[in-house]
Amino acid sequence: MQVWELKESFGLDRLARTERPDPKPRHGQVLLAMRAASLNYRDTVVVEGGYGPRVRTPLIPVSDGVGEVVAVGDGVDRVAVGDRVAPLFFQRWYGGEARQAKFHHSLGGPLDGALCQLMCLDAEGVARVPDHLSDAEAACLPCAALTAWSALAVEGRVGPGDTVLVQGTGGVALFALQFAKALGARVIITSSSDAKLARARELGADEAINYRTTPDWDRSVKDLTDGEGCDHVMELGGAETLEKAIRAARIGGTLSVIGVLSGAVARMTLPLVVMRNLRLQGITVGSRDGFEAMGRAITAHRIRPVVDRVFSFEEAPDAFRHLKSGQHFGKVCIATQAATA
Repeated sequence: MQVWELKESFGLDRLARTERPDPKPRHGQVLLAMRAASLNYRDTVVVEGGYGPRVRTPLIPVSDGVGEVVAVGDGVDRVAVGDRVAPLFFQRWYGGEARQAKFHHSLGGPLDGALCQLMCLDAEGVARVPDHLSDAEAACLPCAALTAWSALAVEGRVGPGDTVLVQGTGGVALFALQFAKALGARVIITSSSDAKLARARELGADEAINYRTTPDWDRSVKDLTDGEGCDHVMELGGAETLEKAIRAARIGGTLSVIGVLSGAVARMTLPLVVMRNLRLQGITVGSRDGFEAMGRAITAHRIRPVVDRVFSFEEAPDAFRHLKSGQHFGKVCIATQAATA
């Protein structure tokens, strides 16, 4: 099979297209013919060596993808040949609360990821995807979609009448917008691009703020909520946005802390958190149970992930460059074989 891998060192210029032997499923395993992969910000960090000694080469990067089950080992009854499934990011987080042991086995580092044509996994580590989605759309679900779902539906318990602030128009942000609307919430979204904000409104955003032309966007959020602030903030920016996100939340509100795009080390005014009785909840993807619940919601509401562009397998390095450029709106995907995006 053909794969893209980092053989001996990290860096996008070291990502090489190579051959590996075709895997065969053992007891309890499934073999997937991969159809598409989807990039996350984490994948760029992994490729550039940003995870340090925790991730080693040789490595097939990229955590998210979708494939068709083409063979199963003995003892497999969760899925069958012909099923279209997504590998779970955390291969052993089936349900329940997060624990250290469940976080050890993540795809795209330290385990080999989805930028390959065949993938052999434990049958417990895959889940069926909604039938109405294309391959590229389905490939977007394991990390970006599940992170947004975990933040809003599982940990945040967002419901009708709530107001949700979403930062940006990347993969997690647009899933958050779509899920929040499906849950009955009002959505305020921020971006530095008026064109992207217009597209977000077409997806259902109720209010849009250009944080470049409105640097005090936290005050604008308060104005839009009659001085109260938002019930839930999807904090995707990182160091440069955290304090304003805190100020934009209502007393007793929740911030789902997810992204570090503007920096990983933040300073904050702690009394703002304490005196406003805020909850800062770190979100790292989610469980298989959460993925399956999310899939049912996506099917029920006919939600379609926003795919910015699909690159060919040969163009995989260009896909990483496009993601890093920040020009995308939604998800950047790669067709591995037989993609139907």
